[in-house]
Amino acid sequence: MSTNLKVTLGVLAAALAVLIGIVVVNRDSTPTTVASEALVRPDSHRLSTAADGKTTVVEFLDFECESCLAAYPGVEKLRAEYGDRITYVVRYFPIASHPNAFNAAHAAEAAARQGKFEQMYKKLFDGQNAWGHNQQSQAAVFEGYARELGLDMATFKADVASADVDARVKADATDGESLGVQGTPTFFINGERYTGSPTYAGLKASIDTSLAS
Repeated sequence: MSTNLKVTLGVLAAALAVLIGIVVVNRDSTPTTVASEALVRPDSHRLSTAADGKTTVVEFLDFECESCLAAYPGVEKLRAEYGDRITYVVRYFPIASHPNAFNAAHAAEAAARQGKFEQMYKKLFDGQNAWGHNQQSQAAVFEGYARELGLDMATFKADVASADVDARVKADATDGESLGVQGTPTFFINGERYTGSPTYAGLKASIDTSLAS
């Protein structure tokens, strides 16, 4: 092997080593958490708020999503167990293929404007098996829930149909898309996307780790 060839191969090897090093550094420096401003907005719906702000769980959900309904009992068990030790935030992410997903989100947001978001959130999930996956509008069902909650019906109906409520729901979905949310339910715990199964045990383990850190 000539001297020039040895020198050339040496230079190429050094350049390759540098390139590999750059790739590794860039990969390792990729942030594991997402931007908090897109994750939790000032007007995001909090079902509980931790005084110490140590652990925040954010759920992007669709009220007509069967997987969200499957996760719901575990979520409620966690909320009852941890109470105000954690901040629990709900964000809208209605799926276009679900015929009443947007209607349900509008109903929840309209109820929120009368201080009854959590109550409507529960009614929508508790009744999903009855109203979900019907091609016909379920607006009358949601109005029935609103009456049961004692809401002002004229205001509720106006809010459900308003551009402001529509924009509010879409703003949550846009934030979700910017964070890489593609389906529901999607959870984030302290800004880090939860990638395990959305079960009580799985979420509890991640929450316990967060509280212990």
